[in-house]
Amino acid sequence: MDRTETNKEWFAARTRFGQELVVKRRLTSSGIDHFIPVTKGRDYRGKLKDRPLISCLVFIHASKEDACALKTEGSLPVNYLFDYARHTMLSVPDKQMDDFIKVLEAGLEEGGLVDRPLQVGERVRVTYGPLKGVEGNVLEIQGRLYVVVGLISCLFARARVPRAWLEKC
Repeated sequence: MDRTETNKEWFAARTRFGQELVVKRRLTSSGIDHFIPVTKGRDYRGKLKDRPLISCLVFIHASKEDACALKTEGSLPVNYLFDYARHTMLSVPDKQMDDFIKVLEAGLEEGGLVDRPLQVGERVRVTYGPLKGVEGNVLEIQGRLYVVVGLISCLFARARVPRAWLEKC
């Protein structure tokens, strides 16, 4: 495909329940950049396998024309989410998607001391570590500090981050 290398966007799409990994394999074999958050889990036999973290949701990085062609010509079993405010397929900005991916893939347990207090809900930027550059909001649960990155106004990812690694935006 790859008719248009420029103007690539992240498109959110739904697939049938249990088809996320099938879609992932097809996109990988086609060379299409995509993101399907997965986690390791055990099946009914106790074997460790990949399981989708968010059921029925797929993110595809392509031009709008290529994304549409995947569904029509490639018969990929997805339905793109629609942005009714803009009357077009729902797309996610690159920076927001990159931050979302980084936060989902992070697992930080370090701590740190700081002299500048942060308020819950405050907009922050991570200044150090694997999440450096990620922007999100502060969330505190049971005394632990998290950075939360929202996506599509209904999906949120969080990662524990030491206070010393955060600055106000």
